[in-house]
Amino acid sequence: MADKLIIVESPAKANTIKKFLGGNTKVVASMGHIRDLPKSKMGIDIEHDFEPEYINIRGKGDLIKALKKDAKNAKTVYLATDPDREGEAIAWHLEHILDIPEDSVCRVTFNEITKEAVQESIKHPRKLDMNLTNAQQARRVLDRIVGYKISPVLWKKVKKGLSAGRVQSVAVKLIVDRENEIANFKPEEYWNIYVTLEQSKTKEQFVAHFYGKNGKKQEIHNQEEVDTILAQIEKGKYIVTDLKKGQKKRTPAPPFTTSTMQQEASRKLGFTLKKTMSIAQGLYEGVKVPEKGSVGLITYMRTDSTRISEEARASAKKHIVHTFGEQYYENRYYKTKQNAQDAHEGIRPTYIELEPEKIKDSLTPDQYKLYRLIYNRFIASQMAAAIYDTVAVDIEVEQYVFKASGQTLKFPGFMSVYVESEDNVKETKKAKKGEEENTQIPELAVGEEVKKKKITPKQSFTEPPPRYTEASLVKALEEKGIGRPSTYSPTITTILERRYIEKEQKQLVPTDLGKIVNQLLVENFGDIVNVEFTAKVEEEFDEVAEGKEEWKQVIRDFYGPFEKNVERVEKELEHVKLEYEVSDVPCEKCGRMMVIKYGRYGKFLACPGYPECKNAKPLVETIDVPCPVCGGKVQKRKTKRRKNYYICENNPETCNYISWDPPKVGEKWEPKPEKQKTEKKPTKKTKTKRASKKNKETK
Repeated sequence: MADKLIIVESPAKANTIKKFLGGNTKVVASMGHIRDLPKSKMGIDIEHDFEPEYINIRGKGDLIKALKKDAKNAKTVYLATDPDREGEAIAWHLEHILDIPEDSVCRVTFNEITKEAVQESIKHPRKLDMNLTNAQQARRVLDRIVGYKISPVLWKKVKKGLSAGRVQSVAVKLIVDRENEIANFKPEEYWNIYVTLEQSKTKEQFVAHFYGKNGKKQEIHNQEEVDTILAQIEKGKYIVTDLKKGQKKRTPAPPFTTSTMQQEASRKLGFTLKKTMSIAQGLYEGVKVPEKGSVGLITYMRTDSTRISEEARASAKKHIVHTFGEQYYENRYYKTKQNAQDAHEGIRPTYIELEPEKIKDSLTPDQYKLYRLIYNRFIASQMAAAIYDTVAVDIEVEQYVFKASGQTLKFPGFMSVYVESEDNVKETKKAKKGEEENTQIPELAVGEEVKKKKITPKQSFTEPPPRYTEASLVKALEEKGIGRPSTYSPTITTILERRYIEKEQKQLVPTDLGKIVNQLLVENFGDIVNVEFTAKVEEEFDEVAEGKEEWKQVIRDFYGPFEKNVERVEKELEHVKLEYEVSDVPCEKCGRMMVIKYGRYGKFLACPGYPECKNAKPLVETIDVPCPVCGGKVQKRKTKRRKNYYICENNPETCNYISWDPPKVGEKWEPKPEKQKTEKKPTKKTKTKRASKKNKETK
């Protein structure tokens, strides 16, 4: 008989914790949830105040028996699932299954899996926090109701197998709205004038850009305005009229939250959200390192707080002062944003002495990359600001003003360790204004004349907003208050799997299916895809977690209007047939013009005479640019993994053109066999490996 039984969620976490606890202690894993709503029906008793009908998850019968046996043979049972709402709910289900009394002091949590944190948490167990559990229940129940009520409408009007979700539908709408912005965008012409100037005594050259006239900002819209300005300044003298020197500080970014970690891992490492969270989970649960054995390398990775403990702060100071010097350290506190769940710290390394390079051999390449990112971000967050010497110069010629600015790094500070990246934005304000950063400016004096060497007008056009990437979509969802740290990755994964969106060179693009589903939801279930409404629901979940709101009341307030809306939509759409786009391809069996429909893998042609005529065939998409080899039509196709490629309609009979990239007008194309390899069909061995990997990820 064990003195203590500790139940965690995963075997990796169990293995790490075991070695921290002496005596007769047994640590086992629940393998995630053990009870959930049934898959075969809604599982919510609407008539009895929305009571959830939980059942044991299929396939976990033997595990549940083993857990019951272990609990029966232990003097004390501790539930040590993850320290968030989901983990609290799993602990609550375990308490029910194992017949642990409701008021038992059996819950332990730790923000990091280290010997000190685990031993301390075991000394201070608590009762289950039903507010956290109920917040999770509210989300689960409300999302189940939305899915089960709206999805059948999509089945009837679009196609079977589709689903609608509260957060996923808003995410799709954001992507569709952005695509519409891009499609409707009208570029505007603007110009800038750059002049290369030379200081007489040193012969140093620098570039200034046009600002305006008589000290006032002036925008240049067309060639005529450019010609007018050039004519007036053609023979003018360039005089320095103002010179300002100063210093600028750049401060470090705070420690990672879940969303900022996902964004940076996407931008810097090219990781998907799913991959980032999977690697972070492994780093949190435990990795074997020399001299320490299996230890958790980072704190809990689902958090929207930037707070860090005083112990971690002290460790960071010691490391920075020793490695870089006293002047590189600055004690920093970061303000956590409003509505953040501040139960956990920001994401940071658990042992500062375990520098990434020292334990590189203990990590997989991807683990090393993410751990280094987290480690460096945290260290930088406690370092001094970078300092730049700046100079700004105004140069006047015939009442027109040109400006030049420059900066020189004087003290690197935190930038010695880490610099936060940004999303790729096509059109920034600085680019539009024509401002130049980091121009080297010679030592000038007010009243000094500089010599014009070259003048360069440049025409530009405003560009549409960029498509979302996984990183920028997470940022948008977070800023709008939609979802929480634990929901971003599964949300984007779901809408990709549903084929509502697809990736094109990391950009998220709505499919035709996604556009149709979004249109149906926007027109008939406006609240569900409304950003403000969805954010308000998230705030209500937070109030439940804080004990300020009763979880079933949130469901009651939502369900009444929602149910009436569903009934109205079903009646209105009962006799409405979905209009399909008619193609110019006749059906070879009955002569009708075939229509474009949407299947699992995208568009296809189908006879409108179904079910009398069941003829259907693939829809071949072509692009406007002719084949660079033979001039024929170029078809856009997809591989089994949904990656686009382009192929001539005459391939392989008379033309060999095939490419991952679309052809450009006038380009010459040479076949590159090493880059044109088609995807190999998975062998039996590969399929087994993939299935095994998928099972591990599921667990």
